[in-house]
Amino acid sequence: MEGRLFTFLGAIGGHGQEWIILSHYVLVIGILLLVVNSATKKMQLVPTGAQNVLETFIGGIVAMGADTMGETNARRYLPLIGSLALVIFGANMIGIIPGFESPTSNINFTLSLALIVFVYYNYVGIKINGFYNYFKHFMGPMPILAPLMFPIEIISHISRIISLSFRLFGSIRGDDMFLMVLLMLVPWLLPLPGFFLLTAFGVLQAFIFSILTYVYIAGSVMMAEEDH
Repeated sequence: MEGRLFTFLGAIGGHGQEWIILSHYVLVIGILLLVVNSATKKMQLVPTGAQNVLETFIGGIVAMGADTMGETNARRYLPLIGSLALVIFGANMIGIIPGFESPTSNINFTLSLALIVFVYYNYVGIKINGFYNYFKHFMGPMPILAPLMFPIEIISHISRIISLSFRLFGSIRGDDMFLMVLLMLVPWLLPLPGFFLLTAFGVLQAFIFSILTYVYIAGSVMMAEEDH
């Protein structure tokens, strides 16, 4: 437990890293399922409450993707990106509550999310463009540049895994450490401005991860437009 804040779930199953991350991830999924169930249980033409919040969220995700790949494609990939955004947002927010910890403060968790994005956008790129055309795009505009461009493109794509995972992990881990120091140095009521700041950072990181996922998918499925 050294270097960690007290967590309620840690008091139940111990403060081992695996238990802390898994238990808080399950808790986040449970909360999200309750919210989604509440929003869809009784659909209304004029949304209110949880339905209104969820529809606003979906509209925001679609609008974000529409600027990158058009509204049709944005809606097509909404299930993946919307799910990622919800999970990341929930995982970020739960760590702000004293007694809980963010799953996204663990590099193994954020690396798993980054690998999901990496595998998926390459899969859809190959599926839509074909294996040969997809990797041909990595070779640059002229055949003579292929020996140089292909390794650079491969390294660039692999670096996206590191970029996605470490950006999210580093930000949320830093937020957790900031919260730990804040709660150790000042009484409970004084850190309230810090909680609002951490909330803003959590929302921002969920947004960045989502928009980058849209950008990576757009680059893999819209190669003809990109070449043009």
